[in-house]
Amino acid sequence: MSNDCLNKRLTNRNQRHIIERIIIKGNLLLDTPTCFGSGDNDGDTDLEILRDSIEDKALLMGSSIAGALRNYLREYQNGYGTVDNSILFGGQRSDDDGEQSPLIINDALSSETIKIELRDGVKINSITRTADDGAKYDLEFIEAGIQFNLCFELLIDKNSDKERLIRELAISLQGLEAGKIRLGIKKHRGFGRTHVQKWQVWQFDLQDYEQRIKWLNFPHWETNLLDNYPTHDNIAKALGVTFLEEDKRQHLTITAEFTLASPLLIRSGQASTDKAPDVVHLKSRRNGDLKSILSGTSLTGVLRHRAERIINTIQKNTNIINDIFGFVDEKTKKAKASRLIVDEVEINHTTDLIQNRIAIDRFTGGALHGALFDEQPIFGNDKTNLEIKLILRQPKDAEIGLLLLLLKDLWTGDLNVGGTSSIGRGRLQGRNVTIKYRDKNWEISQKLNDKSLTIDNPEDLEKFITALHQEVTH
Repeated sequence: MSNDCLNKRLTNRNQRHIIERIIIKGNLLLDTPTCFGSGDNDGDTDLEILRDSIEDKALLMGSSIAGALRNYLREYQNGYGTVDNSILFGGQRSDDDGEQSPLIINDALSSETIKIELRDGVKINSITRTADDGAKYDLEFIEAGIQFNLCFELLIDKNSDKERLIRELAISLQGLEAGKIRLGIKKHRGFGRTHVQKWQVWQFDLQDYEQRIKWLNFPHWETNLLDNYPTHDNIAKALGVTFLEEDKRQHLTITAEFTLASPLLIRSGQASTDKAPDVVHLKSRRNGDLKSILSGTSLTGVLRHRAERIINTIQKNTNIINDIFGFVDEKTKKAKASRLIVDEVEINHTTDLIQNRIAIDRFTGGALHGALFDEQPIFGNDKTNLEIKLILRQPKDAEIGLLLLLLKDLWTGDLNVGGTSSIGRGRLQGRNVTIKYRDKNWEISQKLNDKSLTIDNPEDLEKFITALHQEVTH
């Protein structure tokens, strides 16, 4: 190729003439245990977290952050459709001629050495109510409370829509700030809930000589928030954005307060000492303290199984179950994500007591040899409370009706959660609930030792039950 042709190609190629750079640092805090999976299952657990190769710290990839931000921005602007008309993250993966993203997102390391929390799970057969063969698994999670230092850099060229870019960036980062963006695996089962506590923002006008020198001298290698530099609680205000687009997403939110009507036992996957009981209730660290937990996976499992019983009682049409809870096609192995978000629940003011049990031989009626074991469930009292939160994305009236029936079964103690439900454990008693959908709110409350319910506009809620019956019978 001649020099003239080469110079012509270099002159005509699509180059970005960057006129401004915006650097943003943020302090991300894990509110619940989180797993950034490494994809490696050669260790002692089925899935290990991603670690830095030099330090014993957790690694949060910039690509993972970018994917979560892009998906949130798409849903915020367009609802839960597939249209993506944002310009912040560049072209689609399928678009060979798409533009490069103007947003640079760095990898982030945990601010301290990894603290691991082991969780195990099992798939329960809805018919036999026993574990499926080969369906037992265990996972590594990073403990709640661990911090990551995030760093973003927005490149603005002379031909870009600066105002739109900054507005889309503010929307995306405000999702992180408000805890609306979850990271890692099992995001819809209570894990990966995070929020950003503090922001720092620097803006450099590269058309100004002194600003260019400041950008060149900026400590890009420093991952922590810089000392003696102002921090911001609101990223939109820090970026000078006064107007944000309307959130196009639709949610049904059920927030219900319960107490324990009977002991509760959800088996912990953590290794026990020689002096510990054979089975202890699941606990997780929150703000430095161990808290008793009703896990999102356990709660979702019992909700799904009861939903199947309800639908099968009306008519054997389980499409609505798969639409809400997600499924994996056994033939194609393609998965559909759950639209129902079930948070982990902290259970406050409980007492741990050890109970001795023994297995009985059904043939002889005597005790099985070596079958004596100890269990440590949690017991409630007058102060015990737990708040269950369910969020259904883009709900239909029939789906709302099904969730209301599930709420009723939980409320009355007819639907047990956790293990050993056959001996009376895992019953809850409802106190009050708030249901939010679009611009409407419903309140349901019941005082302790009082069978009467106070319900706002029960006729409206009855319409959702009617819609469910019509959906599964037609």
